[in-house]
Amino acid sequence: MSFYLGIDVGTSGTKTLLIDEAGKVLAEANAGYPLHQPKPGWTEQDPEDWWKATVKTVRGVMRASKLKPDAIKAIGLSGQMHGSVFLDKHDQVIRNALLWNDQRTAAECDEITSAVGGRKRLIKLVANPALTGFQAPKILWLRNQEPRHFDRLAKVLLPKDDVRRRLTGDYVTEVSDASGTLLLDVVRRKWSKQLVSKLGLDTDLLPSVVESDEVTGTLTSEAAKALGLTTSCKVVGGAGDCAAGAVGNGVVKKGVLSTSIGTSGVMFVHSDEPQYDAAGRLHTFCHAVNGKWHMMGVNLTSGGSLQWWIDSVIQGLAGVPAKKRYEVATAEAEAIAAGSNGLVFLPYLNGERTPHADPQARGSFVGLNLSHTRGHLTRSVMEGITFALRDSLDIIQSLDVPVRQIRASGGGSTNPMWRQMQADVFGKKVTTLEVEQGPAYGVALLAAVGDGAYRSIESACKATIQVAEETAPQRAAVKTYDRLFPIYRGLYGQLKDSMAALAELQ
Repeated sequence: MSFYLGIDVGTSGTKTLLIDEAGKVLAEANAGYPLHQPKPGWTEQDPEDWWKATVKTVRGVMRASKLKPDAIKAIGLSGQMHGSVFLDKHDQVIRNALLWNDQRTAAECDEITSAVGGRKRLIKLVANPALTGFQAPKILWLRNQEPRHFDRLAKVLLPKDDVRRRLTGDYVTEVSDASGTLLLDVVRRKWSKQLVSKLGLDTDLLPSVVESDEVTGTLTSEAAKALGLTTSCKVVGGAGDCAAGAVGNGVVKKGVLSTSIGTSGVMFVHSDEPQYDAAGRLHTFCHAVNGKWHMMGVNLTSGGSLQWWIDSVIQGLAGVPAKKRYEVATAEAEAIAAGSNGLVFLPYLNGERTPHADPQARGSFVGLNLSHTRGHLTRSVMEGITFALRDSLDIIQSLDVPVRQIRASGGGSTNPMWRQMQADVFGKKVTTLEVEQGPAYGVALLAAVGDGAYRSIESACKATIQVAEETAPQRAAVKTYDRLFPIYRGLYGQLKDSMAALAELQ
């Protein structure tokens, strides 16, 4: 039997999964690393930490499985999207990588939009507007703010693709992750030479682009030794974490949508053709499925808002151990009725992407009164996160994109109360899967497809992914949320100027 690894280079840590050719998970390992925030709104990581975590987790699953090195036939790579690893001609990292949720590049986004002749023209070129999280503005920021570093620049890679460089020695990315650089012609699935030229950059800075299930190389002798594998082990293109998670959830056909609550929140829907939101509120990216696309809404601090609330604000939960804080806090929230007694939380703690595309958006509680308890506030945080996802769902449905099934993943799928809240806020049934392992599972399946174990990504998903249970919306809660959601939606416009003024002070 053949075996496959899926490696997901996340924001808080790296996860490696080992599966067999039937898709059964045999072992997993996780390793964390720090997030650096040198200024408010700035987020960075050291790419060396990603590599060390990759080595540690691969060795961990191999040790747990007791498989021989040559049993591993292929590796799939996933990772946090949009980040920028800046390399010099000697493959030395020039500075810490700028991450997907870094907000320092607002001026560079304006520069890009101006260079191409406006927002509509930019969307026509690369299917998306310029957003602070994307990679292209980060490259211009390096040129504008750290010219000595830019003068050394030879290559720019996405996070998972820098790990690939350490594995195979090659500079390669794939279409789903490349879509989030703002430099890919998403319709034609290749770099936009026109945009690269208008920005005064050189395509030599960029890696080559392949489809997600293509084999991009095999392990170098140095990498094989570090991981405890063999040089015959293949590495496939893989996918950005959102597309990889969608593959892992079986969102590879029309009508199926996934909602994921991790550090960020994502609404992801499959599309057989490239479809656009003319206002640029949704992303249109290449899917990891060959020749297919997806639309996606992203909220920057979804699960991150709940983590902030529990770990930073109510950390003194009457002596509750850190591991049980989430359990206790959500139990308090579950005792509160839907709507949190008229309390609304805006989860914009680090700016926002969908639908506002505003790096200066800030979080807030609105409607506090003396009757509100800690449970009310916790539930309000969870409801605000779920309302932010509904923003994306409403836009998707307004474009006549069919949504026949919603599959929940991430932290929002493991908590029964949060699953119910999603069903009630969305007004639709929400399903979960028998095995939900996120992006690492998706790219492990891509590795199996690349190795020939399956004919296609669709057939791999059909053979390995099964729906476990379904959560139906509750009529009374749906009515409450339908009354509250327009109030939530209106608050951003009412507070926008105040948010911007406060952001300046910060």
